[in-house]
Amino acid sequence: MNFQPKGIIPAMVTPITKEGRINESALRKLTNYLIEGGVHGLFPVGSQGEFYALTFEEKKRIIEVVVDETRGRVPVYAGTGAITTREAIALTQMAEAAGVSAVSVVTPYFIKPNDSELMEFFTAVAKATRLPVLLYNNVGRTGVNISADFVVRASQVDNIVGIKDSSGDLSLTAEYIRRTDERFSVLAGRDTLIYGTLCYGGKGAIAATANVAPKVIVEIYEAFKAGDMKRSLEAQFRLAPLRLAFDLGTFPVVIKEALNLIGIDAGVGIPPVGGISPKAKEELKEVLKNMGLLR
Repeated sequence: MNFQPKGIIPAMVTPITKEGRINESALRKLTNYLIEGGVHGLFPVGSQGEFYALTFEEKKRIIEVVVDETRGRVPVYAGTGAITTREAIALTQMAEAAGVSAVSVVTPYFIKPNDSELMEFFTAVAKATRLPVLLYNNVGRTGVNISADFVVRASQVDNIVGIKDSSGDLSLTAEYIRRTDERFSVLAGRDTLIYGTLCYGGKGAIAATANVAPKVIVEIYEAFKAGDMKRSLEAQFRLAPLRLAFDLGTFPVVIKEALNLIGIDAGVGIPPVGGISPKAKEELKEVLKNMGLLR
């Protein structure tokens, strides 16, 4: 398997209409906005995309729209994680049929499988598809942590090609990188740690804030690859206030509100998540203005 996940890959929001339906026109607008911002891939139906709140058919339609609008300009990675093995396999095979380039599979959540069960889960998904598979570690949301020992074993499965690490533990990220070879891609999943992950040898990031500020995050990566560490770090610092603004509302609505403010109609969160308070919206506006994203 020669495919290597790399670069800046936005974890796309799912725009929702006032009636609670997928806003396909806004999704297409977002797709083009991100590609024009220089990103290296797109990632629909992940955590920021509210995968947990979507039906199978809604996920299918979102993936189809993004693949269609992308028109092969960048790879499309689809989130196909689920609590059960059979659902994760069904989602992965659906995404493959829709034409994605790779899938990202989060650990099961609510339940806490042991390492043996977790290996069976990921191996079964990987064997059920010809696509490259990215593991996804997000212990804060799932309660299940992927250890470095586990990643070493999983990296031996032919089409498991990398991991998105949203643990926020840079020591763990570094161990993933140290103990796997160059063919295995470790991607930052915590937007404030993109520069740090690159310094350790990571291949890029799957980033929620890239929905709003793709050019800033692309600059972190491109400047780093060009050897301009100072400019890369400066871009990372410029990005930090937007990631820290996540606390202004219930995840994942803040990025949706930011997109609304810059002219992409993302709507609000899927209930029970709603919008943010007027006070929080004013604070978010200031963050965007200071980043040059809003006049």
